[in-house]
Amino acid sequence: MAYVFDPAVLRACAQRGVGLPPEAAMDAITEALVERYPRDVNAGPRDWVFNNAGGAMGQLTLLHGSLTEYLIFFGSPIGTEGHSGRYRTEVYDWVFHGEMWCYREGETERRTYGPGSEAYLGADEVKGYRIPDQAWMLEYSRGPIPTMLPFGLADTALSTLDFKCLRRTMRSYGGLVLRSLLRGKV
Repeated sequence: MAYVFDPAVLRACAQRGVGLPPEAAMDAITEALVERYPRDVNAGPRDWVFNNAGGAMGQLTLLHGSLTEYLIFFGSPIGTEGHSGRYRTEVYDWVFHGEMWCYREGETERRTYGPGSEAYLGADEVKGYRIPDQAWMLEYSRGPIPTMLPFGLADTALSTLDFKCLRRTMRSYGGLVLRSLLRGKV
């Protein structure tokens, strides 16, 4: 399967935000992404939406969405903790501000990811994660993205009952998928 984004390029783009305050970091990263992927990154105003999944709450803004890839800024200014979800996709997180702790089944020590580090979750893998105070990251996933939606939306639909967030998430993602399909990309 041909993907638009290269994780090594995304990692380099995320590095542009390390050491900057969150908003300035996101601006610098977006600028780097647009330089490399001018037609594939939504550089318009950030449309933040709450995301409740796996017991954790954060917020995200979509930079790219298709049937096979998504690219988002994700994080929380007050911390959170939960289950990563188990997917048929790969998920990369490049922390550019704050800190995220993770552990996998059977591990007795946490892995700490700070500014400039990459956390990777392979297909059919799972982990627990915690943002102890605050963290912001560039997150990229590739594979069959629609298979992630039940996990990503279940807490919102069945627990928080925040149907406004659910609609905004689907409208935002759906619009980007449609744009991608109209350009002949999956």
